[in-house]
Amino acid sequence: MTSSVTGEPIPGGESLPFPPRPSGSVAGRTMQESVYSPHPKEKRLPAEAPNILIVLIDDAGPGLPSGLGGEVNTPTLDAMLQDGIGYNRFHTTAMCSPTRASLLTGRNHHRVGNGQIAELANDWDGYSGHIPRSSATGAEVLRHYGYSTAAFGKWHNTPAEETTAAGPFDNWPTGLGFEYFYGFLAGEASQYEPNLVRNTTVVLPPKTPEQGYHLSEDLADDAIGWLRRHKAFEADKPFFMYWASGCLHGPHHIMKPWADKYAGKFDDGWDAYRERVFTRAKEKGWIPPEAELTDRDPTMAAWDDIPDDEKPFQRRLMEVAAGYAEHCDVQVGRLFDELDRLGYRDDTLVLYIWGDNGSSGEGQNGTISELLAQNGIPTTPAQHIAALEQLGGLDVLGSPKTDNMYHAGWAWAGSAPYKGMKLLASHLGGTRNPMVARWPAKVTPDPAPRTQFLHCNDVVPTLYDIIGITPPRTVNGVPQDPVDGASFAQTLVEPGAAGGKPTQYFEIMGSRAIYHDGWMASAFGPRAPWVAGLPGGIRDWSPDDDVWELYNLDEDWTQNRDLAEQHPKKLAQLRELFVIEAAKNNVLPVGGGLWVVALHPEQRITTPYTSWEFSGDTIRMPEFCAPALGNKNNRVTLELTAPENPSGVLYALGSNAGGLTCFVDDGFLCYEYNLFILMRTKIRATVPIAPGTRTVQVVTEYVEARPGGPLNVKLCIDGSVVGEGQVPVSAPLLFTANDCLDVGTCLGSPVSLDYYDRAPFPFNGTIDRMAVEYT
Repeated sequence: MTSSVTGEPIPGGESLPFPPRPSGSVAGRTMQESVYSPHPKEKRLPAEAPNILIVLIDDAGPGLPSGLGGEVNTPTLDAMLQDGIGYNRFHTTAMCSPTRASLLTGRNHHRVGNGQIAELANDWDGYSGHIPRSSATGAEVLRHYGYSTAAFGKWHNTPAEETTAAGPFDNWPTGLGFEYFYGFLAGEASQYEPNLVRNTTVVLPPKTPEQGYHLSEDLADDAIGWLRRHKAFEADKPFFMYWASGCLHGPHHIMKPWADKYAGKFDDGWDAYRERVFTRAKEKGWIPPEAELTDRDPTMAAWDDIPDDEKPFQRRLMEVAAGYAEHCDVQVGRLFDELDRLGYRDDTLVLYIWGDNGSSGEGQNGTISELLAQNGIPTTPAQHIAALEQLGGLDVLGSPKTDNMYHAGWAWAGSAPYKGMKLLASHLGGTRNPMVARWPAKVTPDPAPRTQFLHCNDVVPTLYDIIGITPPRTVNGVPQDPVDGASFAQTLVEPGAAGGKPTQYFEIMGSRAIYHDGWMASAFGPRAPWVAGLPGGIRDWSPDDDVWELYNLDEDWTQNRDLAEQHPKKLAQLRELFVIEAAKNNVLPVGGGLWVVALHPEQRITTPYTSWEFSGDTIRMPEFCAPALGNKNNRVTLELTAPENPSGVLYALGSNAGGLTCFVDDGFLCYEYNLFILMRTKIRATVPIAPGTRTVQVVTEYVEARPGGPLNVKLCIDGSVVGEGQVPVSAPLLFTANDCLDVGTCLGSPVSLDYYDRAPFPFNGTIDRMAVEYT
C-alpha cells in the first residue's frame, strides 16, 4: 500500500511488536578483543510522518456550530473550516461506545463487541462491551511504530465491571495502546465533580467548583501539559493524541456567564431555530441547494405545543447547552494554540469531529436530572420546574446542583436538517456528523466541503495510509481481524478522489440502516428516543415486523423522500445486504442492545458479589461495581467510634442528581434516598448517637419486589431501631453513570442538600469496618 500523501510503505510490521534487533557490537573474550559498534537508533517512521490529533465532541449534531449555519458560537471549529477542509458526509454509529470503538480500531462496532454502550453489555459477541485483542487499536499499532500516544477525556470503552481502582487494567486506555490517559472511563461525568483517572490511578479534581473547576478546562490543561512534556523529552518522536470531551453529553454543566451569553436567542423555539439553520447551512455551502428540510416526527412536541408557563424553562435549558458547547470549543482552541506555540502546527494532522452521534434527546421533555430517562421513570416538566424552584429557580440550571439536559426538541433542532437524533441508526440525524481536517504542510484549505460518504471506521486505515503502515496480521501474538474501514487519504489533497467504501451498515438497539452505492434502506426500530419510558409491547417486538424505508441519497440529501413503494426490488436487495452484513459483523440478534435496558434490567452489569467488607477509608468505588444499596434487599453494618457531637457522612452512593446517603448531623443518625432530585425521602433517628464504640445498621427491603418498587428502610443503633420510613419509588437501574460509593465522606457531588455547603462532610469519628450483605 503506497501512501497517497507521504510516500512508500514501511517495510515489516506484519507482526507486532517488531522483533528485537541483535547488538551491532561483537563480543570477544576480552574487551580488547571485542568490537563496540552499536546500531544507530532504529527509526521506522518516515521523516514526514505527521503528528496526529483527533478531537471528538460528544452528543453534538450538525445544526449547532456557527460555521455550519447553527447559532452556537464555535470559534475554533469555524477557524479550522477556514484553515482546512470540511467533510459533510462523515458518519458515526449513533451511540457513544460504539462510535469510539469503531473510530479507534477501524472496525465495525459490533465486530469489536460494542453494539451498545459498555454499561449495557450482554453475553452476545457483538454486545460484550470488550474490544477483542484481535482488533488492535490504531494507537497500539502507532505506538509500536514509534509514536507517543495519549488520550484525554471520555473513554467509555472499558467494561463497566472493570472500572474500579483494582482493575484489571487490560481494557483501560493504557492497556489498549495509549501510553498516557487522563479523563473518565464512564459514558458521562459531572463537569464539576467528575470521577477521574490518571493512567490507572483514581485521582480527585485539582480544584473544587467553588474554586472555578470545570472538566473541559481541566482536560485542555492536562493535554497542554502533556504536549509540553513531549516537546521536552521526546521531541524526535511524532505523537498521536485523542482528545474526547464530555461535552455536549449530559449533564449540561456550565458556569452562568457562558449560558447568559445566549439569553433570549432561542425564545422562538426549536421549530423556528431549525428553519433558520437550514437556510444558513445552504448559504454557507455546507449542504447542497437542493437539500430538503425534513419534517418533525408527529410524536414530538412542536414548540407551539409547549405551555407558556413552561417555555422559560425550556429556553434556559437550550441557553445552558449552547454556553456549554461554546465553552468546550474554546478549550479545543487553547489546545490548538499550544500546538502553534510549540511549533507543531504545520506538521500536525488534526481531525475535529463534531459529535460521536447526533444531538441527544435523552433529556426527553426537559430535565434537571438526566438519568431519569435511562431508568425509565416518567415525569412531567411541571415536576422538574417545581423541584428547580426549591433549588433557586432557572439560574441554578447548569450549576453543580442540577444534572440538567434540554428537551428532545432542541436535539432534533441541533441535528438539522436531518431526521432523527442520537440512538437512531436508521436516519442521518443520528449518524451524520461534521468532520474538519487540517494539515498545513500537506492540505490546501478549501471552502467547499468534501462529499465522500465516510464512516468513523475509515479514520484508522486513513492514518495507516498516510504514514505508510500495512495493517498487521498479528499483534502481541493475536491474529488480527480485517480492518473494515477504507482510507480517504487521497481526498485530503484531491477533492474528487475516491474515499471510503461502497457499503456500510448501521445498527443501534434495533434501529438500523444499510448504505450501498448511494442508496440507503432504513428501519426506524422499536423506540423513539424522545418518548419517555419504554414503548408498550417492546418485549414482543421483532425486527421482522419493522417497516423499511428507501432513499436515494445522491438525489435526496436528507432522507426526505421515501422511495420504498416505487423501488421494491431495490429495497429487497438492500434488506438482504443488511442481513449479510449483520451476520458478518456479529450484529445478530438484531436489537441485541435492548436486552438489558428494555427487556431484562435485572441482568444489568453488576458485581458478582453478594457481600462486602470495607475499611473506613474506602473511596471512589464506581456505582456499577458497588453494592446496589438502592435497589436490592440489603443490610449495611458499620462498626464505628463516635466522638462527642458526632457528625459527617458514614457512606454515600451516587450524587446530587440521584443517590442515597447515611450521615450523622448534630449527633443524630440520618438517611436520605434522593430519587433524581424530584423526590427525597429522609429518615432521622429519634435518639442521638452516644459517644463510644457503636454498631450502626441500615436495613433496606422491598415492599414490592419489582423494578422501581417501594422500599422500607430501618435505622438501628446497637440493635435497636431508632428510625424507619418508606421510599415510595426506587431507582430501577442505577443512580449515576460516573459517581461512586464513598465510605466516611462524600467526595463526588453531595447526595443530600442537608450537607451541601459542608461537603465532602467527612465523619469526625472513626469507622473501623463497614459490611454489606444482600438479604
